[in-house]
Amino acid sequence: MRVHSGEKPFTCDQCGKSFAQKQYLTEHMRVHTGEKPFSCDQCGKTFLCASHLKSHLTVHTKEKPHSCSVCGKSFSQCQTLHKHERIHTGEKLHTCDQCGMSFSFKSYLKRHMRIHTGEKPYVCHQCGNYFTYKHSLDVHMMIHTGEKTFTCHQCCKTFLIASTVKTHLRVHTKEKPHSCSVCGKSFSLLQSLHAHEKIHTGVREYMCFECEKTFITAQHLKLHQKIHTGEKPYKCSHCDKRFSQSSSLKTHERIHTGEKLHTCDQCGMSFSTKTHLKLHMKIHTVLKPV
Repeated sequence: MRVHSGEKPFTCDQCGKSFAQKQYLTEHMRVHTGEKPFSCDQCGKTFLCASHLKSHLTVHTKEKPHSCSVCGKSFSQCQTLHKHERIHTGEKLHTCDQCGMSFSFKSYLKRHMRIHTGEKPYVCHQCGNYFTYKHSLDVHMMIHTGEKTFTCHQCCKTFLIASTVKTHLRVHTKEKPHSCSVCGKSFSLLQSLHAHEKIHTGVREYMCFECEKTFITAQHLKLHQKIHTGEKPYKCSHCDKRFSQSSSLKTHERIHTGEKLHTCDQCGMSFSTKTHLKLHMKIHTVLKPV
């Protein structure tokens, strides 16, 4: 009758939790004592109660009696089926009290909470870097091993992670899915769009501490700093001249190759640099006296 009345006369003196039946209290007490009297004769793993052992045994028998009514996938344990069904129902029972985001599983919420707490439980024993997720550590470890398991089928270039291959493929497909809402210019990479948007906002958050000149991106600042260091890592293979930027080297090499990529749409003359084309265009734009 206690099921209907809700009465729970058996209380745990350790944590205050109450139970309707004494056997439930007895089972619960094992949580505090650490006692696990039920042992699997297949692998030796021990459990708090007989029902947990019974569920575990399906791992060895490969028995999967619980089937999903939506997709037919089978599971060895009833609770695993209930969790799976949330994929179909979209039910998200676990909500973050910090930002309100909801999750299908408690484990997902626990993982998400690290964003708010700043917890990084996974450490690289090679360099001491810490990571929020195990997957992030696994990907990072490839830097040390040199392992690049993902290959582009177009050019055979290899990458650390699958998502990088997907992004790289846009070089071949010319796909540019990220568009600027201000001017409509499109980009293959989201970070390239974000960098471009700063042109419209005027934000220049990267400053050179040598001359206090500011830049839109960290990459532009890094290139600029070579002016102060005098570093010129890019060498011409034709004449030994050196440059601080790879783009400057490419422009210079056109002197040797004779390549002229920039063509005037007024008269058809071609030039090796965009600057030379701009200078030439003044011939056409200058107003002639009447």
